Amino acid sequence: MILTICVFAYVIFSVVFLIPFGTLTMILFILGLRKSMNLVNYRIAQGWARILIKIACCPVTAAGRENIPCKGGVCFVSNHDGYFDIVLTLAYCGRPIGFIAKKELIFLPFFNFWIYMLGGLYIDRGNLRKATRTINKGVQRIKAGGGMIIFPEGHRSKGRGLLPFHPGSLKLATMAEAPIVPIAVSGSYNVFEKKSRIVSSPLTITFCPPISTEGLPAQDRKLILSDRIYSVIKEQLEKNADA
Repeated sequence: MILTICVFAYVIFSVVFLIPFGTLTMILFILGLRKSMNLVNYRIAQGWARILIKIACCPVTAAGRENIPCKGGVCFVSNHDGYFDIVLTLAYCGRPIGFIAKKELIFLPFFNFWIYMLGGLYIDRGNLRKATRTINKGVQRIKAGGGMIIFPEGHRSKGRGLLPFHPGSLKLATMAEAPIVPIAVSGSYNVFEKKSRIVSSPLTITFCPPISTEGLPAQDRKLILSDRIYSVIKEQLEKNADA
């Protein structure tokens, strides 16, 4: 219980405390320092995430970081085991990334500010036109040299293993025509959701070798990439479980 209180206290107070820093970087961003401020915001988030993991006393195994492109557009595709998936990715990705968040999170005070500052995009899955507009924004960010992460299962698996990918969930990856880096995360569900309190559970995040989208006919990208990415993540999760 003490560990849970410490983690939640850190999350709440740090998110509020860092608002002035985020506001300053947003002003500088508007004034034209877009690239530099994206990196600054990410470094703040990276430090925040690593401290959170330490407070939760979770040992982490991070592998395959050499597979992350240092520059240029990239789309990360990850399984979604639990809430700590985002924390792990921020802590170990090593470069600015944005992510697609469900529209309900826009009403979450303070957190909505940081989702926006980190390049997050809100998607309304119930409105095809708005959802398409959001996906197109993500595609443009990747084509401009940025990074985005998507969770094609659509929701947290909560320890049930890798769930089927939702139809159309990889549209951002296929439309961007950029390298795709599959991510396999293990242990995230055990940290909080499993017992509804913070548990110091081992965590593993593996960045798999990039998958090129070059040379794939447009009509084949959806099925071929979906099957291939699913297989890569599933195989890595099985390796993590056996380790």
